[in-house]
Amino acid sequence: MKINLVRLTTSGLAVVGTSLGMAFLNATSPIELLDFANFGRFSSRQAFAQDAEEDVSVRVYQTANPAVVSIKTKDGNGSGSIISTDGLILTNAHVVSGSRTVQVVLADGSKLQGEVIAFGEPGLDLAAIQVSGQNNLPTIQLADPASVAVGQRAFAIGNPFGQFQGTFTTGIVSRIDSNQGLIQTDTAINPGNSGGPLLNNRGELIGINSAIYAPRGSAGNIGIGFAIAIDRVEPFLTAVRDGTAPRVAQPPQLLRDGQEAKQIAPNSPAVEGQLTTESSTLESDNSYFDAYTFEGKAGQQVVIEMSSSEVDAFLILLAPDGRNLAQDDDGGGSSNARLVVPALPADGTYTVLANSYGPGETGRYNLRVATGGATVRQ
Repeated sequence: MKINLVRLTTSGLAVVGTSLGMAFLNATSPIELLDFANFGRFSSRQAFAQDAEEDVSVRVYQTANPAVVSIKTKDGNGSGSIISTDGLILTNAHVVSGSRTVQVVLADGSKLQGEVIAFGEPGLDLAAIQVSGQNNLPTIQLADPASVAVGQRAFAIGNPFGQFQGTFTTGIVSRIDSNQGLIQTDTAINPGNSGGPLLNNRGELIGINSAIYAPRGSAGNIGIGFAIAIDRVEPFLTAVRDGTAPRVAQPPQLLRDGQEAKQIAPNSPAVEGQLTTESSTLESDNSYFDAYTFEGKAGQQVVIEMSSSEVDAFLILLAPDGRNLAQDDDGGGSSNARLVVPALPADGTYTVLANSYGPGETGRYNLRVATGGATVRQ
């Protein structure tokens, strides 16, 4: 998924800033600025509304934050939500994929060991962690799926960048994608928030924060984040509790029905391919891709190159368990992509997605793979 992970500035002449501020206040405040008898007074109604809004935010944070955890793996950090007093934790599959045990850091700083016990079905980025020896942990309640609506307030708590545990951000539900089971929100979500809760104004969980989207060149969150909706979370929890959920991460179902990945032989001449409207499509951004597989060995170096004069090449490498191992846009110079992985993590079948950066791009390309330290030459 091509998710790229702005600073507001204030400047200008004092006269301009003052006049703009006066115009804004006059447009939004019940006080008439030319009425000098009332100049500078705050409307009690407005102050009450602000106080009430602040009270909601404080209450949501105080209700939910004790049950939000930071999750540390050998590969990175994420967030999670405790949903049972005995330590069942919800997070994203991509946070814990490849790990059997993780470190769970509670809101008070306590550290526990957790076992990854379940994963979502293909295409459902959910996982469950169980900590042992607990019976009185704080929990987050699940919201009624029917209560989620566009326009309602939304709150996120998590550990952005693995450094700021307990960070609280607010926004609204911007869009609901029922087909993909996603809630879109403008609540600020950053790397490290993955797996943390999206909450309603009662502190109930309405989604699991999973991804953000930003166009090329943006430097951070631009207000388009995605959470897995509660109506997809509940069936997963049922499967976890009755023991039918997968115990290992499931490779995503990427290809269109009837299409198969093509085998590509490492260290052979480049293969020629073409992205068309009949190619498979990444749901995250509606870009086309072709899938190729090759056999790799643990510790083996791999170099993958995709060149094209017709599309902006983008490469994605998936590990045998389906997790996103690496990706590249312009590493090959110009609009060409080049991936270098110093050491593959395991023996198995690896998948290369020969992709375009933008949605709807079609055109021809060349793709080649080298393993075992061999050098790929143009």
